[in-house]
Amino acid sequence: MHEWQAVVHAARQAAWTASTYGSTAVRVALRGHPARPRREERLVFVVGSPRSGTTFLGGALGAQPGWVDLGEVPLLKAAVPDLVALPPEEQGLEVRRILERVRRLAFVRRLRAVEQNPETTYVLAGAFHAYPQARAVHAVRDGRDVVCSLLERGWFRDGRGGTDDARQLYGAYARFWVEPERREEFERVSEARRAAWAWRRYVTAARAAGRRVVEVRYERLVGDPDGEAERLADELDGDTDALRRAFAGVHARSVGRWRRDLTREQLADVEAEAGDLLAELDYA
Repeated sequence: MHEWQAVVHAARQAAWTASTYGSTAVRVALRGHPARPRREERLVFVVGSPRSGTTFLGGALGAQPGWVDLGEVPLLKAAVPDLVALPPEEQGLEVRRILERVRRLAFVRRLRAVEQNPETTYVLAGAFHAYPQARAVHAVRDGRDVVCSLLERGWFRDGRGGTDDARQLYGAYARFWVEPERREEFERVSEARRAAWAWRRYVTAARAAGRRVVEVRYERLVGDPDGEAERLADELDGDTDALRRAFAGVHARSVGRWRRDLTREQLADVEAEAGDLLAELDYA
């Protein structure tokens, strides 16, 4: 890269970083509630596979009095691929640096923050090191329904261009979470198998994070929203009534959609990649 190109690239990166912090802070500030008298350290990280209900859960938790939903923080999402190779202590320093800057700029450091990047699944050890009082909520959904939703989005599709809000590319390339010895295989298989691969890796990572993680099944949330509100409020010292109101908005339309949306070939690819985990979770 020529020197002038490097300068332009660095300038653009700095501008993106600054604008992302600013836009994130404004968005979060608009969600704020009356502040508590001291800084809140009991953050909640909503993790799990993309398209598993993380956005719904993050919004529901953040709607409680004294809480705030940070949403998906792009700077943290963009940092995760580099953080995964670091020890938890170093991960934690960067996780805290990013989140505290957002909270400070948004004037919500005294509210109980909910962070909901699916990618945070892979740095939960660091997040817990950064916030010793934090908890995580793992959103789990039938992997076959997740695959349907991911296929609809086209994030793993051959030839898909563009980037997400963290400037990460779409398409068939192997992400940081693909096993190193299988990277070439990932790029050759079908889109359905890549989507199932993502679900398996995210779920497996979240389930390995230990006792500070509370699992929430999407199907159970649909079937008994009041019961799940009470259980989650008890686990997180939350507001049962507020969660009941928020969980009343969950919908059942997407539960079991794989039966009508997946072809026989796609279902075979999903089961080949993630069948063991589906069975372990009683989805198959």
